[in-house]
Amino acid sequence: MLISVEMPDSAEAAHAGLRTGALPLGGGTHLMTRLNDAATGDLRLVSLRKAGLSGIRVEGGDASPGTAATLAEGATVTLGAATTLAEGAIVTLGAATTLADVEDDARLSCLSPCVRSIASPPVRSLATVAGNLFVPQPYGDLAAALLALDAELDVLGADGARREPLDRVVADGLPAGDLVTAIRFTAPAEGTFRFYKASRRRLNSGSIVTVAARITIEDGLVGDVRLALGGLSRRLLRASGAERVLRGAPLTPEVIAQAAEADAIEPFDDAYASAWYRARVYPVHLRRALLGS
Repeated sequence: MLISVEMPDSAEAAHAGLRTGALPLGGGTHLMTRLNDAATGDLRLVSLRKAGLSGIRVEGGDASPGTAATLAEGATVTLGAATTLAEGAIVTLGAATTLADVEDDARLSCLSPCVRSIASPPVRSLATVAGNLFVPQPYGDLAAALLALDAELDVLGADGARREPLDRVVADGLPAGDLVTAIRFTAPAEGTFRFYKASRRRLNSGSIVTVAARITIEDGLVGDVRLALGGLSRRLLRASGAERVLRGAPLTPEVIAQAAEADAIEPFDDAYASAWYRARVYPVHLRRALLGS
């Protein structure tokens, strides 16, 4: 039973509330449905809505002339001439930034296919970036994209602030009471990031298979590659086996078919698809994600 909701005005105050056993509340698009659908014990929530954790900051990239980016402290900066990220720009997303904020920022157009595949506009106006990192599969499509982009998390913990690779947090979780305050990643070179989601319907559908990849081609061969998979396990998967197959090889349907067999997946049954179907169509969707056909 929900017994209280705190609304602190700083990250430090929010962290203090979490350390007493409360749970963080971002947009509530997943957590509140759980509370409505299942019996729980006494539950206290800490809302992050006013904790100063929203905003998008880009260092080393420009955006449209005359527009402004709202930062975590409410300041604004006038941006330059381009609407896309410069390669190597560092993007910092406040933990409570909504998916709609990401969708509406022209500089983050590389993430648009991912964000627009998630739920519906009303849900995206509430759901937060950090919340998407911790929802169970077959959700968490933005988390898959950020995993492929080698994102890192700023975390407040018992020993103060630290930085954690998203890779490790996906695998091991975070200690109870820790608070994610921001997510940062390096902008990929143009044309190197790919996202593909197979679902039952265009909007408001969990994933059957999600593929997110950052991949470079050098002299006709795959160079650097990071591959993240959703819908094929109860948590996101880093497809390190597929990466090894692809690296140094030509990006052909035959090589991709070999890559699809290189990782141990653990698909599951749910309302969207059966485990058998997910395993069956994964190679097809991996090929579509990497080749576009």
